[in-house]
Amino acid sequence: MTRSTDISEMASRIRAGDRRALARAITLVESGRADHRADALALLEAVGQDRQAVRIGLSGTPGVGKSTFIEAFGLMLTGLEKRVAVLAVDPSSARSGGSILGDKTRMDHLARDPRAFIRPSPSQTQLGGVARRTREAVALCEAAGFDVVLIETVGVGQSETVVAQMSDLFVLLLAPAGGDELQGVKRGIMEIADLILVNKADGALKQQAMRTCADYAGALRLLRKRQQDPDGFPKALTISALESDGLSKAWDEMQALLAWRRDNGVWDQTRASQRGGWFQDEVRHLLLARLQTDPELRDAMARSEAEVTAGEATPEAAAARIVASLRESD
Repeated sequence: MTRSTDISEMASRIRAGDRRALARAITLVESGRADHRADALALLEAVGQDRQAVRIGLSGTPGVGKSTFIEAFGLMLTGLEKRVAVLAVDPSSARSGGSILGDKTRMDHLARDPRAFIRPSPSQTQLGGVARRTREAVALCEAAGFDVVLIETVGVGQSETVVAQMSDLFVLLLAPAGGDELQGVKRGIMEIADLILVNKADGALKQQAMRTCADYAGALRLLRKRQQDPDGFPKALTISALESDGLSKAWDEMQALLAWRRDNGVWDQTRASQRGGWFQDEVRHLLLARLQTDPELRDAMARSEAEVTAGEATPEAAAARIVASLRESD
């Protein structure tokens, strides 16, 4: 059997909803091997781009209950006969490069649901808390016919705004806290949030959660209104993932916002802008890869870096020489 036949068969199985084929395909697109990369590109072409899912980016501070929320929210969606894919990006160690990848153990009920698919992936130290190939994993999940793709990102910070480049909605999950909580959340991530969900609104924390939600609702009103939002958005809500309370309300709000964006052309504009951004990112990655794999360019990089660190050349001049050498090597 030829390689092209293998790719064609895998693409057909993915489009038929084969979860095992989907898992193998995501492993393929995450691989750094050159031959695997060529196969991954062929596979992405073969599965096509005619299917769309609702992409929801999710972030939150450690301990806020992201896994509990995803499991409860995912089970609610599968109960509505939605097919749900979860792409959970685990932080990679800067020293060893390893990741725990324990998301399935934290979402054991959802992992057993036949309508759900959970895929933990290492962040591989990528800026923005999202694995470089997460975009391609999302495309594969859409090709497999999933209705909703949840992208759980690493941590909270301004760099994580990159998740907006692959999501239709960005949800920020927070826990009840004191009056200083607003100071702990960066303005950048507040500005891209479509919905803020204050979790753990149950038991003794319920009143505190309501106060925290009111604080965020007030803060959101002070932000400049975004053109892609109808009146009332972004907004803050309280939920209890533990008791599955408020999840239906959150889903209703997400659907209302998405419906407005579709009706007003924002959905199509956003998707088009995302594709353009992905193209530019991929060009940058390929150029960097060429600098690292071409022996002559790699040696030139090493010599230029040594000159810069020794103070014999400015970073700007050295970088200009490297770019010029790229043109000369063509």
